[in-house]
Amino acid sequence: MSTKAVTYQTVINQVHSLIKDENDIIANVANIAALLHTSFGFWWTGFYFVKNNELVLGPFQGPVACTRIGYGKGVCGTAWKEKKTIVVPDVHQFPGHIACSAASNSEIVVPVMVDGQVMMVLDIDSTEYGCFDDTDKQYLEEIAVLIAQKIPAFA
Repeated sequence: MSTKAVTYQTVINQVHSLIKDENDIIANVANIAALLHTSFGFWWTGFYFVKNNELVLGPFQGPVACTRIGYGKGVCGTAWKEKKTIVVPDVHQFPGHIACSAASNSEIVVPVMVDGQVMMVLDIDSTEYGCFDDTDKQYLEEIAVLIAQKIPAFA
């Protein structure tokens, strides 16, 4: 097992503990963003919520970010539209990439879905090219499911 996978397993255990007794979505995703950001040293880690047919910036860690992203626009909007995780090894090669930060070189976006509808996306950027792989995809999707399971509690 890779070091990354071991770190993710620790993070998953911490996510369970963080959200077990807390039903507020903002509190939960704020802590999850901080946990992922500090555990892996990503450039930017955060959430965008689906509101009025656009993604609106939610809790995050890192430099100032884009506030709103349109449906199907950039990596986040595309992951929302396609309802699937998108891993981009080089954001500069992604058609329509939205450059919120020139320092970002790779990205992963994971939709958080309830009843087949995207409620929010988890967006993580790295300054390293090719930072994200199937290990990130697997564990971040698991975290997205844990978040989605808490959504009915505050809906």
